[in-house]
Amino acid sequence: MLNNDINNMYLSMGIEKKVYDFGEKILESLEERFKKIDKVAEYNQLKVINAFQKNKVADVHFNGSSGYGYNDIGRDTLEKVYADVFNTEAALVRPQITCGTHALAIALAANVRPGDEILYVSGKPYDTLEEVIGIRDSINSLKEWNVSYNQVDLKEDGSFDFDGIKEAINENTKLIGIQRSKGYQTRKTLSVESIGEVISFIKSINKDLIIMIDNCYGEFVQVNEPSDFGADMVVGSLIKNPGGGLAPIGGYIAGTKACIERCAYRLTSPGLGAEVGATIGTNLSFYQGLFLAPTVVASALKSAIFAANIYEELGFKVVPNKSEERYDIIQAVEFGRADALIKFCEGIQAAAPVDSFATPEPWDMPGYDSQVIMAAGTFISGASIELSADGPIKEPYAVYFQGGLTWQHGKFGILKSLQSLVDAKIVNI
Repeated sequence: MLNNDINNMYLSMGIEKKVYDFGEKILESLEERFKKIDKVAEYNQLKVINAFQKNKVADVHFNGSSGYGYNDIGRDTLEKVYADVFNTEAALVRPQITCGTHALAIALAANVRPGDEILYVSGKPYDTLEEVIGIRDSINSLKEWNVSYNQVDLKEDGSFDFDGIKEAINENTKLIGIQRSKGYQTRKTLSVESIGEVISFIKSINKDLIIMIDNCYGEFVQVNEPSDFGADMVVGSLIKNPGGGLAPIGGYIAGTKACIERCAYRLTSPGLGAEVGATIGTNLSFYQGLFLAPTVVASALKSAIFAANIYEELGFKVVPNKSEERYDIIQAVEFGRADALIKFCEGIQAAAPVDSFATPEPWDMPGYDSQVIMAAGTFISGASIELSADGPIKEPYAVYFQGGLTWQHGKFGILKSLQSLVDAKIVNI
């Protein structure tokens, strides 16, 4: 009886029976993988609870501060919780960090000086960092401050080029950047184990090099984080994985005490550092979002795997493929044509609880070198831990799907994207 009710509900919400049945057939093969995801979530949930209990989190910590934010015990305790979750000496978790790019910009600028070199060993970083570094000219870029940049690309199989890294490191190299996730590329995401190997290799060359990991989209996907393997800083956004869909803004930097102290002075000002910064009502959502994050990430992973299996079955190139291990929540699908990319995003938008009636269109988004289409009917504007999809309107016309606060919503979103492509006669089932 319930199955019939569910079928009828999908039908009433625009999912044809043939699309629903296709999805159900795909799901039959995913039961064991979903169980494994739930086990990882269980471990990470216990890790987060342990950090809460160790730091004696109480309801008084949910109160916010205003003005200068002096003596905000909720903020200070939350940063201790983050440091324990990420197994680091210290952390900076603030609503004043506006996004992931901002967090990365703080971490970079705080820990290099004129004449230093930043070396990325995972290839070119995400588009919005190009102007931060100065790969593309921008006001106040690190290039303007005489900080140079170099990169070592990953090998064709997606692994680190250890010989190339050793050759590239020189007397001016100060900070090594590693981007865990793929960004707007169709390369493999890096596992924490592979990151750990390259960290050990780099430290054997020069133990004083600062290693920063762009951890966006990777938190809680595995049972370890790059900081467990010796990274000096791990950096991310609170409107992605660790915010659990509740954080309304913010970013985090967790790492060594020396690195985090410099980041705090960069975020506020010399002499003030981490002592100031009002939380203005965000503490509760930051704590509760972190508490929910492991299970929210598990839902997003299930949605990504479901998408990979559906679109690979239909003949599209997907990265990761349907059977590969997952190291972040992003699923890329290469369509090879702009109209398919756009129709996919229209389907995701139509599945949203918020702004489902809107039609996403490509636009000239700041920080990108081509038009970008984004579908995100989210409770928190731009939150990519919520069901969302985006992609640049350029070859290979790949869409990047991520998020899903619940697996059930992620499933509906993927079926809605497929229905959109079927209706446009781009895909036949």
